[in-house]
Amino acid sequence: MRILINDGLSAKAISQLENNHEVKNVHVAPSQLSKYINTNKIEVLVVRSATKVTRDLLESCPDLKLVIRAGIGVDNIDLEAAKDLGIEVKNTPGVSSRSVAELVMAHIYTGFRHLHDANRIMPLEGDVHFNQLKKAYSTAYEVQGKTLGILGFGNIGKEVAKLAYANGMRVITYQHKENLQNTLQLEFIDGQKIELKVPMLSFDEVLQQSDVISIHTPSLGNHLISSSEIEKMKTGAGIINTARGGLLDEVAALEGLENEKLHFVALDTFENEPKPFIQTLMHPNISLSPHVGGSTLEAQERIGKKVVSIINQFTT
Repeated sequence: MRILINDGLSAKAISQLENNHEVKNVHVAPSQLSKYINTNKIEVLVVRSATKVTRDLLESCPDLKLVIRAGIGVDNIDLEAAKDLGIEVKNTPGVSSRSVAELVMAHIYTGFRHLHDANRIMPLEGDVHFNQLKKAYSTAYEVQGKTLGILGFGNIGKEVAKLAYANGMRVITYQHKENLQNTLQLEFIDGQKIELKVPMLSFDEVLQQSDVISIHTPSLGNHLISSSEIEKMKTGAGIINTARGGLLDEVAALEGLENEKLHFVALDTFENEPKPFIQTLMHPNISLSPHVGGSTLEAQERIGKKVVSIINQFTT
C-alpha cells in the first residue's frame, strides 16, 4: 500500500509500516494535498486533528481507499462523503484516554492550588514579594471530597473518573447517549479490582452539584456550556475543556471569572485554534496547555501500534 502520514506518527510505527509498504512521512499543506496524493497514488491517508479531510479532497483522490485518524475524534473528516465514495474511515479510540485523563487531573490540581498563576508570577516577583505571594496563594483547596462532574462518559470520561476516585473525589456524570454503561472497573498495580457504578444524572444536576466540570463530548457544532449553563453552576466552581474547542463559550467563561462565579478555567482546546483569543491566554485564572491531551510518549506508541494494526488488517 502507498501511505501518506500527514501529521506524524511514532518512529517505531513508521519503521514497521516501511517493512511492507511505501510510506511518505511528510506534512503536505491543504492547498497541495490533493495534488500530492494523486501524484504519488496514495491509497492510505493517516491524519491527526490538523488535517481537514473534506468532501472536495476525497472526491479528487480516486486512489484513496482508507483514511485513518490517529486519535479519537473524527470531526475533521467528512464521514458522509467517505461513505458515499466507498472510502473506509478508521480511528484509534481509547489509546490516548489515560494521557488526557492525567492532564485533566493536572489542571484540577493546578486550578485548586493556583499553580498556573504562581508559575507566571513567581519568576517576576518572587524575589521581592515572596511573603505577599505566599499569603495570596495560601487560599487554596484540596481535591479530596470535591465533586467532579464529567460531561461525556466514553473512554476518556471513564479514565478521568478512575483518577478522580483515586484522589478521593465524588464523581457524577452526564451522557447524552442512551443505554451507555456507567460501570467502572478500578484496577490496581497489585492485581486487585473494584467495580463501581458512577451516578449518571441529568445535565442540569451535574452542573448544579459539581465543584469542577470536565468536558468529554464530541464536537457539537455549538457551545455545550455558555452563560446560561455557567449561571446554573456552583459559585466558585471550575471548568476544564480538553475535548474540542467551541464546546465551552470562552467569552462566557471569561465573564464568569470576572464576576467570580467561576474560580478557575482550564483549557487544552480553544475556540480559535491555532490562534487562541489573547484575552483567554492572558487571564490569570485560566490554566493553559496547547492541545496536548493525548500527546504523551506512551500514548503515541499505542496510537502508532493501532494504526499499523488497522493497515495490516485492511490489506489482508
